[in-house]
Amino acid sequence: MKGEPYYRADLARIHHLGFSFHAKECAPGVLNLLEPVRAVDGLVMELGCGSGLLTRYLVDAGHRVIATDASPAMLDLARETVPDAASIQRLTLPDDPIPEADAIVSVGHALSYLPSEDAIDRSLISIARALRPGGVVALDICDLAWGRARRDTRSLGWAGEDWGLVTRFPFEGEDRYIREMTTFTRSPDGSYRRDDERHDNVLIDTVRIPALLSEHGVDAEVRSTFGVEPLAEGLVAIVGTKR
Repeated sequence: MKGEPYYRADLARIHHLGFSFHAKECAPGVLNLLEPVRAVDGLVMELGCGSGLLTRYLVDAGHRVIATDASPAMLDLARETVPDAASIQRLTLPDDPIPEADAIVSVGHALSYLPSEDAIDRSLISIARALRPGGVVALDICDLAWGRARRDTRSLGWAGEDWGLVTRFPFEGEDRYIREMTTFTRSPDGSYRRDDERHDNVLIDTVRIPALLSEHGVDAEVRSTFGVEPLAEGLVAIVGTKR
């Protein structure tokens, strides 16, 4: 992604404070899938780690984790959340190389933030190539059904102790999910500052992903869950193993 990355400081902090539930719900299923990797002290590469919410579960379970994200603000938070990770570094798909690993994981539909379907495909191929033989991939991604399920939602709002978030959802096509977000964050003097971000997510027909990964040595399937956690409607899990 060119230009200023998604999740500047205020929105990154709000996401960390108010939206930790997805990592919490996905962690048990992901950890179960990664148990063979932990047993041999394999290396886990996390893409789109955000503020380190899933990373914390992975490290606490005994995994060696390289946590990566494209947002410098998110990485600053991740360094506070998981100072004991093996490494926390910036990585921007689809162009940055992915280091070899025994597992590659991602929750929070990080690949859906890429600018095009081609960029998503290139990233999936990079993931397949970076996996070592026997390695595990576990990631979530937005299907076309994600947009269909939310087409009638026009705006939503959330508030915390010292922050507020208002999000609008303009419709710009079946394969796009747009969020126009306005944040309000309380400053030390009691005043509130405002910031605005627009996030464009690319939605794809996820049924074709296993065939793409298979061409690059990964046997994968599309699932409705990593384990038993309920994924949001239109969000699917891609789970596979490198041959």
